[in-house]
Amino acid sequence: MTTPDPPVPSLPAGTNTDWTTYHHDNARTGVGAVEPLGTLTPAWHAALDGTVYGQPLVVGDTVLAATENDTVYALKADSGAVLWSAHVADPQPKPGLQCGNIDPLGITGTMVYDPATGLVFALAESNGGAHTLYGINAKTGQVAVHVEVEPPAGDRLATQQRSALTLLNGRIYIAYGGLYGDCGNYVGSVVSVTTAGADPLHYTVPTSREGGIWAPGGAVVANGTLFYSAGNGESTTTYDGSDSVISLSPSLQRTDVFAPTSWAEDNRDDLDLGSAGPSVLGQWVFVAGKRAVAYVMPIGKLGGVGGQVGKTDVCRSYGGTSVSDGLIIVPCSDKTEAVAIAADGTPSVRWKSTVAADGSPTVGGGVIWTVDYDNGVLYALSPANGSVRAQLNVGPLPHFASPTVAGSRAYIGTNGGVVAVGGV
Repeated sequence: MTTPDPPVPSLPAGTNTDWTTYHHDNARTGVGAVEPLGTLTPAWHAALDGTVYGQPLVVGDTVLAATENDTVYALKADSGAVLWSAHVADPQPKPGLQCGNIDPLGITGTMVYDPATGLVFALAESNGGAHTLYGINAKTGQVAVHVEVEPPAGDRLATQQRSALTLLNGRIYIAYGGLYGDCGNYVGSVVSVTTAGADPLHYTVPTSREGGIWAPGGAVVANGTLFYSAGNGESTTTYDGSDSVISLSPSLQRTDVFAPTSWAEDNRDDLDLGSAGPSVLGQWVFVAGKRAVAYVMPIGKLGGVGGQVGKTDVCRSYGGTSVSDGLIIVPCSDKTEAVAIAADGTPSVRWKSTVAADGSPTVGGGVIWTVDYDNGVLYALSPANGSVRAQLNVGPLPHFASPTVAGSRAYIGTNGGVVAVGGV
């Protein structure tokens, strides 16, 4: 751990420009308070000790980011200077895994900041496949919570933690999936502990293998319920709770579930819903995954297998959505789409972007922010039709990169740190 001068500035409990969790809030709206930026210009680039897969957080005048080298950083929002860093573990090298596409494998899921305790929470994978939750003082970098939170089923070396952490009623919720390639014995699950690291709870997808919960957005919270999407499972004969949207109570009891009637084919052909998280728009739950079909269900009645009230063809969706002005902004494998939901629950595509932007979109300053992570380009899109208002090359980006928008900047995790973008 390093703590350079000058002294770390104080962190306020919360302001309207704070971005304390994935896509800003527990509803994962992705809407932040940001000034209109005009022409995009690089503000600074902080070179850190690894790739930043998780979305950077912003609390007051501090940016919080974590790397695959299992290091958490606090950066000055105006310059990117390091205020402190905490190297909490040694990450898992890829040669020790049966499959996967991240090397090394450290902190992948987006962290969450708790204003009640002043701690930022990160889930670190370390050498040997261990999964440990750290609560770090966001002012000083001192570790205050350190607790093992292993998945309740499967082989921990075959299990990856990629979904964003969720803070709800003094508890941290951690979702688990598998490695890229679906190797080994893993089973999708959710584990929860208090912000003091106590009173563990868990939920396991009732499949013999797979059913990973890995979409980057983690849980969407609505009406006190956590909604997750689960990936393909092992069975193609008897429905096994995979390829689904799951609603869980805060005590991690499953209260409802939806699965498409194509679940058996989805399981067989890897065309599941687990590649993108669900969204909530008014009374509706929306989800789209690898099959390129979107489904809409009432928020209080997901309806089981085939329980949707509406569906439509959309893009193949990967990542986390945003919700703004009555539209769901959907991340796609090719171009961003905007989807509306009619009063009867029927979804329809309003527009498709004009550029290959495949990152998870966010909203602020009158535009939609998204990236082409394959080519390292940040785009500001028109919310009216998806056309390009501005763009900037920001360098190599990890899969599912998603901009944080706060104050006068956009912040993006890169293959080598964090880049901040301003406007003139």
